[in-house]
Amino acid sequence: MAKRHSSRAARVGDEMQRELMRLLREEVKDPRVGMVTITRVDVAGDLSHARVHVTDLAGREHASETVAALGRASGFLRSELAHRLSLYTVPQLSFVYDDSIESGLALSRLIDEAVAQDRKRDS
Repeated sequence: MAKRHSSRAARVGDEMQRELMRLLREEVKDPRVGMVTITRVDVAGDLSHARVHVTDLAGREHASETVAALGRASGFLRSELAHRLSLYTVPQLSFVYDDSIESGLALSRLIDEAVAQDRKRDS
């Protein structure tokens, strides 16, 4: 059976994503965080937990360090979200690395190589 996400949880996730991006850009000074992009925020239906999917523009090799630094900053981020969002309680934050962008680029590269080989063979 598929998991159903409430529309409220989805709206909260979207708002949290916007605010977290703003906080990371303007407030978090930890150099280990670097150039982080939040790809999505999945909020539990009861709004108790949020899984924040991030990608680091420095690449996958920095993923564990980035996720660890974000984990250490989660208390600060959560308290700032409490000031910025009109929620009774702010969900607990957990950060996970999202390699879908890198995987997509790698797949695109493979497709381009295959097309180039086909063209070379056809000519």
